[in-house]
Amino acid sequence: MFTIIQDIRANWRSPFVFLLVVTIASQLSFSVWWNLVNNFAVNTLGFTGQEIGIQQSIREIPGLLAFTVIFMLLIFKEQTFALISLALMGFGIAITGYFPSAIGFYATTLIMSFGFHYYETLKQSLSLQWLPKEQAPQLLGKILAVSSLASLCVYGLILVSWKAFNLTYEDVFLWAGLAGMALTLFAALAFPKYKAAVEQHKKLILRKRYWLYYALTFMSGARRQIFTVFAGFLMVERFDYEVHHVAGLFLLNGAINMILAPKIGAFIGKVGERTALTCEYIGLIIVFMAYAFVTNVYVAGALYVIDHAFFAMAISMKTYFQKVAEPADIAPTSAVDFTINHIAAVVIPVVFGTIWLFSPTLVFIAGAAMASISLILSRMIPRHPEPGNETVWVAASKQQPLAAE
Repeated sequence: MFTIIQDIRANWRSPFVFLLVVTIASQLSFSVWWNLVNNFAVNTLGFTGQEIGIQQSIREIPGLLAFTVIFMLLIFKEQTFALISLALMGFGIAITGYFPSAIGFYATTLIMSFGFHYYETLKQSLSLQWLPKEQAPQLLGKILAVSSLASLCVYGLILVSWKAFNLTYEDVFLWAGLAGMALTLFAALAFPKYKAAVEQHKKLILRKRYWLYYALTFMSGARRQIFTVFAGFLMVERFDYEVHHVAGLFLLNGAINMILAPKIGAFIGKVGERTALTCEYIGLIIVFMAYAFVTNVYVAGALYVIDHAFFAMAISMKTYFQKVAEPADIAPTSAVDFTINHIAAVVIPVVFGTIWLFSPTLVFIAGAAMASISLILSRMIPRHPEPGNETVWVAASKQQPLAAE
């Protein structure tokens, strides 16, 4: 964290610091929404696994439509539209508590989610354009650490104030949304408009040589739903976690990620994407199988923290794509990969929400199976990915003529 402060002091109006500021703005709003969403759904709306599955599928619809970002870039600059999207997310969160019905919750979720997914698509694109390849893993790790610190502050505030001040869902959602919108306005006024080194294509692009990245992205979207939808719901429904309990769990997640994220970024830069993703997927297989049969509240909490710690490894997928992509492909491919990531995400919450009614165990076993497929795919990444060397098969075919000689 000290090195991050040094970076900010050295040049606080740099693209890197801009990414830090919008990351904090995002977390001020979204962390609150994520902390409260399951308790709000269960305690205020009386949701079961089936309704939460519907709500989460609705949340993922904007992710499926993320490819439309590329058409919006015909009107707006990437940086400008990222800020507009971030403000829209804050607005959706601010009004959530004032519509305490299933339809109202679905509607505010959709508004929030359009802002969130457009912002995340553009943030990924801008990060990969602005950050140098050789420093990207470390810098992305620092951004993730700041994200965790912001979340840490939010969860800590909820933990100590929810019961003490008898807070309501309406108040907390409102102030969280307004705080995110205020910091977004600061980012819009305080930072200049940065130019990309390479002009981005303003059309959708699907390239055959990116197939492994697309496959990893699809499986990541499918597997991620098991954690984001059902692991959190498990804590509330089966183990009776209240709002401040969930905040405490998230607080621990944030503290661990704040420490680990920069180290994971450095680890990825040292060992490469293939090794890092292999470690992630082996760990997730073990965690999901443990989820399937957990009966102890403390073990369940520990699994949730371990599961969340693996999220930082997702940096590997971004840096793998950065290494193999043509520079002008980054923005359109970021839009396409968010859509690919959400194909399964729209379907899984509804389908698995129904399965949940009969057997929560099967939901987590399916998650372990998805992680296994991801593990197989990760082993296809070459040790030194670059354009023209996207998979181990390509690398092997290049070596064959040399072997014959």
